[in-house]
Amino acid sequence: MLLQTKYFGQLDCPAEQALHFPKGLFGFEEEKEFYLLPFEGSGGSLLCFQSAATPQLAFVAMNPFHLKPDYTPVLAGDELHMLGVERSEDLCFYTLCVVRNPVADSTVNLRCPVAVNDHTHQALQVILETEEYQMHHPLSEFGNRGGEAPC
Repeated sequence: MLLQTKYFGQLDCPAEQALHFPKGLFGFEEEKEFYLLPFEGSGGSLLCFQSAATPQLAFVAMNPFHLKPDYTPVLAGDELHMLGVERSEDLCFYTLCVVRNPVADSTVNLRCPVAVNDHTHQALQVILETEEYQMHHPLSEFGNRGGEAPC
């Protein structure tokens, strides 16, 4: 499938690699399919959720485990069921990023990650039921930390 993207121009993306969001993303509930595309040179830690239907709709995302290796998102039972898994540990997680200038003023939303079942390509943005994570963590809070991600 030829996909026109916001950040990468036109790409040939296999339809089977599309992520399916039954509920869309918060504020964009009508958008049901996205492609997860890595930014070149980021080592897989900086990505983009690109809408399959709307070329100018794309969200910068980060691998939260590269920022905070002890990040432990736990989903509710109905969310796990919707994604077809029994444990949160069986999912990949991504956090949406608000990019600002300077980049150190950018923030990530650890409270509302995107959970992805890498096997079925089902995805869901969730609100974690914990006070440990906030919606606006400044990137500067994390320094130059790295970490191994489960996905």
